Amino acid sequence: MKKKQKITLYRIIITAVMLVVLQFLPITGIPRLIAYLAAYLVIGYDILRKAGKGILNGRAFDENFLMALATLGAFFLAIWTKSGDYLEGIAVMLFYQIGELFQSYAVGKSRKNISALMDIRPDYANIEKDGKLEQVDPDEVAVGSIIVVQPGEKVPLDGVVESGNASLNTSALTGESLPRDVKEGDEIISGCVNLTGLLTIRTTKEFGESTVSKILDLVENASSRKSRSEDFIAKFARVYTPAVCYSALALAVLPPLVRMLGLGLAPAWGDWIYRALTFLVISCPCALVISIPLSFFAGIGGASKAGVLVKGSNYLETLSQTGYVVFDKTGTLTQGVFEVVGIHHAAMEERKLLEYAALAESASSHPISKSLQKAYGKELDRSRVTEVQEISGHGVLAKVDGISVAAGNDKLMARLGIAAVPCHQVGTVIHLAVDGAYAGHILIADVIKPTAKAAMEALRGAGVEKTVMLTGDVRTVAQQVAKELGVDQVYSELLPGDKVAKVEEMLQQKPAKKKLAFVGDGINDAPVLSRADIGIAMGAMGSDAAIEAAGGIDIQLLGIGRNGHIGFNEPGECFIDNCHLVTLSQSTIEANTRFFHSVDEVPRQAVSLGIGAIMRARQVVLIATGPDKAQAIHDSVLENVTPQVPCSILRYHPNAIFLLDREAASLL
Repeated sequence: MKKKQKITLYRIIITAVMLVVLQFLPITGIPRLIAYLAAYLVIGYDILRKAGKGILNGRAFDENFLMALATLGAFFLAIWTKSGDYLEGIAVMLFYQIGELFQSYAVGKSRKNISALMDIRPDYANIEKDGKLEQVDPDEVAVGSIIVVQPGEKVPLDGVVESGNASLNTSALTGESLPRDVKEGDEIISGCVNLTGLLTIRTTKEFGESTVSKILDLVENASSRKSRSEDFIAKFARVYTPAVCYSALALAVLPPLVRMLGLGLAPAWGDWIYRALTFLVISCPCALVISIPLSFFAGIGGASKAGVLVKGSNYLETLSQTGYVVFDKTGTLTQGVFEVVGIHHAAMEERKLLEYAALAESASSHPISKSLQKAYGKELDRSRVTEVQEISGHGVLAKVDGISVAAGNDKLMARLGIAAVPCHQVGTVIHLAVDGAYAGHILIADVIKPTAKAAMEALRGAGVEKTVMLTGDVRTVAQQVAKELGVDQVYSELLPGDKVAKVEEMLQQKPAKKKLAFVGDGINDAPVLSRADIGIAMGAMGSDAAIEAAGGIDIQLLGIGRNGHIGFNEPGECFIDNCHLVTLSQSTIEANTRFFHSVDEVPRQAVSLGIGAIMRARQVVLIATGPDKAQAIHDSVLENVTPQVPCSILRYHPNAIFLLDREAASLL
């Protein structure tokens, strides 16, 4: 809650307490009036000030003037009748302020959360001075400066790699799930996360001109307008308020004049002024003024509980008119992770075929190899593999336990003169030949999210007329996904610019009253998201955003696995920055068996706090005991920093403490 919102809340509480107390105080006359005026000024002084400024600036008839006139009118009525009932005027102002506070808080919270979700701004840049790294504001780094980016850190500025090799997580910028490898001489853009090696970068742009800065500018300057209904209040007030005021004036003046000049009766000024004031009070549309902000507050709050962050109430209103929903594919309708989805035509036990494939591919860093190893699920003994030969664009030849194994595509099988059985499903096919004979094939594909089909059906039930999928993937894969999900129309093999063009085309063709929503999986879809009537960005960064919104992590307590994992961040080819779902290694599963009745009860997956979140903790304390942790501690402290030993990254943390017993520290 912002300072201004806190002050308003305090005023509401103070006024409410004052009203309760005043109901029990036996005061009358002038002291009673002064006491209630004090309560009125506490809650309404800002409305009175805005109304006064509006009059001075020639914009008298707005909602502030109407609220001031109606509430002050209630006070004058109480004074006129000598009733001493000043509660009505204060209550009207009190409830109006409560409604405004709820609206302000809801929208402000949503904006803060959405900013957190899309926060790719680097907090600092490392500059080497006198042999030590000094953290400076990215704004202070001049073009041509040399900066250092360590594993787990964001690249703060655009530049060229002067030295070092590393894998970069570019998903926040490009949507690409696979890490990008960079080496000396390669250009690098800000906003990426360094996953592996130490990089020295010569900057080529100032922060204000960098990629991350431009994206941040897009987010920060996005529309935050109120809804049409809320805007209507202001427009309504500009017409309604003068009409009410002039009507009240006429009611106070004209009847007495008619009585006096036309009928020869007493003017009865007091009675008609009283009636005019009554008219003013009852004419104030308080319910309308209060109900609209409250209704949007309820909508935004309900969406937040469901994990949906709404940037402003105008978007809620637009959603109600949505007739067309356009989706990105990878990472939106699919998980964006390639997995083994089938083993076909196997000439041996499927498990054995998968073992041969995983071992043959074990020396490769290709994503396909990682998918095979993940599907196998056990630690691989690479000593069983010899004579490995990787043929570019074809596959791998190797000997596993002395047996010749070939794993690759159709081209590899044709090269070896082995007839491959084609696959009837869409995806990447890995053919296997064992000891010169065809042994079957393994299908690897991007997996559809389990909730995607239900979401499509729910959208149709909510009145969406047409669903469309836009993707850069090949036609066969796109059509397969669209068919499984029941998407009405699909466009494939599109470049980012083509997606914008397609959305432009659909915007022109759709009925004017129907709105078009685009759903993407990240900031890389920003051009399309901004062009649609309403943009919906989805991703898996909510947990990290919630942590940051709560003030970050003060202290991170960690254990260490025998394979060097921390927080279920298993050994791999790269450090994963954000919260994620991880498949546990066999050694981790076995190590956790002691907490369950049997190994079969141990979960195979876990939600893990990312390395980035761990490294951003203000204090890290790692505790290790026993001889079985000695090797992992040795590798973490004395060997190279590598994703194969996740704990080794803690050597870059500025405030990390290792608490070890003698046995765990025995190899140091």
